[in-house]
Amino acid sequence: MKIAYIKITLFVLIIFSAVISFTCFAISEETFKISRLKYDGGGDWYSNPSSLPNLMRFVRERTSITTSDEQEVVSISSEELFNYPVVYMNGHGNVFFTPKDATLLRRYLTGGGFLIADDNYGMDKSFRREMKKVFPDKEMILLPKSHPLFNIFYSFPDGIPKIHEHDGEPAQAYALFHEGRMVVFYSFQSDLGDGWEDPSVHNDLENIRLAALKMGTNIILWALTH
Repeated sequence: MKIAYIKITLFVLIIFSAVISFTCFAISEETFKISRLKYDGGGDWYSNPSSLPNLMRFVRERTSITTSDEQEVVSISSEELFNYPVVYMNGHGNVFFTPKDATLLRRYLTGGGFLIADDNYGMDKSFRREMKKVFPDKEMILLPKSHPLFNIFYSFPDGIPKIHEHDGEPAQAYALFHEGRMVVFYSFQSDLGDGWEDPSVHNDLENIRLAALKMGTNIILWALTH
C-alpha cells in the first residue's frame, strides 16, 4: 500500500539522518506531505490556513524530514486520501461523515494512515460522534503525561501544552488505537493549530507559539515512526 511505502521510506530517512546529525536535513526525492481533511457538516474545515505550511516549515528546519510547504486538501470521500501518510482536520463547528466516508476513513487508518484532529473549539461533540461511525467498538483514550509521544523529540513533561484558553479546562490529548498502533491523535482544549498560525493572526507570545510547533513536530514524528 502506498501509505506504508511512504512511511517506511520516511522512517529510514529519519533514522539514517539522526545517526549522522540530530538536526540535519534528509537529502532525498521523498518529500513528506500532509493534507488538510475536507469534511461535511458545516464546520470550518478550512480554518487556520497558515497553520500547516508553518508547521511543515518548522519540521523541516528542526528535523531530518524533507517537507512540502504546499497547502494540500483532500476530501474524506476521496481515494486520494491514501496518497498521504498523515492527514489533519480541525474546525469550530459540526462534523459529519457519511457511511462511505466512515468506511473509507477506517480503511485509511487501519491500512497505515494517521489522523491528527485538532478541536479549535466547538468540534468536540460532533467529532467524537462521527468517529464512532468509523470505530464503533473503540473509545478515545486520554494519553497520560508519561506517554512517549510527549518525549519523542521535544520534551513535554506536563503533556500537551495549553495554547488558547476557552473554558478553563486543561489541555488534553486523546488517541484511538488499532491493534496497538495509535491511528488518531486528538487535541482538545489546547488549540495547537492556532499556535501554528502566522504570529500576526493571534499575537501569541513566542514561547507559546514555539510550544505548539514543537508539539506538532512530536506528533508528526510519532505518526511517521509508529
